[in-house]
Amino acid sequence: MTTPNRTVLIVNPYATRVTDELVEAVERVLEPVETLRTEYAGHATALALEAAADAVIVFSGDGGFNEVLNGVRGGTVVGFLPGGGTSVLPRALGLPRDPLAAARRIVGGRTRRISLGRANGRRFAFSAGVGLDAELIRLMDARGRDEHGRRPGDLVFAWTAISTLARHRGRFEPLLEIAGHGTAAFALVGNGDPYTFAGPIPLRLTPQASFEGGLDVVAPRDVRARTWPRFAAYALRGRGQEAAPDIVYGHDLDRIEIHCREPLPLQVDGEDLGNAIEVVLEAERAAVDVLV
Repeated sequence: MTTPNRTVLIVNPYATRVTDELVEAVERVLEPVETLRTEYAGHATALALEAAADAVIVFSGDGGFNEVLNGVRGGTVVGFLPGGGTSVLPRALGLPRDPLAAARRIVGGRTRRISLGRANGRRFAFSAGVGLDAELIRLMDARGRDEHGRRPGDLVFAWTAISTLARHRGRFEPLLEIAGHGTAAFALVGNGDPYTFAGPIPLRLTPQASFEGGLDVVAPRDVRARTWPRFAAYALRGRGQEAAPDIVYGHDLDRIEIHCREPLPLQVDGEDLGNAIEVVLEAERAAVDVLV
């Protein structure tokens, strides 16, 4: 495809891998382009809403991508350049981890129409979670950022996950009810595959999900310490969980309703949305054209 007529580049200058030098190099690849920098949480949503552009390209982490998708106007093409520590979305769409290589790819690439999810009205691109994974994200957020505004990396996340499992002694009681599916300890909802990455390793928690389909949910019913090795094997292999008798697996769903017995953390695309008792997740099919 050719570069759209007017392109806006939205940059989160505090994302882990974003530097002034890289921004300038990306601008040269995309030129002509108008660059806008975010200044506070939620600013990318406002910038995307106000951008009268044929294409909005985001150089950020997954939080910035999520904000733009919640503000972008219908008919605007969106591109994602990996600027975060994990940057799940562009990697799941097949783009390289290097932001300059990704910029070159989307300039000479094509568009792909993908579905999005909504959790209590908030759009998400690749994942939403109720319970454990949202708790881990909250704990990571509580660690704060370094003097450059960067979040802790994968090693800190791994240690946080291990210590959290140890604190729970590996056990998670069924605290939520998924309408039509029964009780579960926590719920992971994927809009694509993989669900996330651990460094270079894709974690395929919802292996049947695709960006062109509806939502998939995987939710262990009752978790004990002895079940974690098997769950880890499912995530690495990308198979087994969809047929396991102690796991709820729903595929290509338009709507998922979850009731929590007590307020539980809710996350979308790695962003903490606070605690929730009722969570309604909906598929927004063929929602947006993205550059790939």
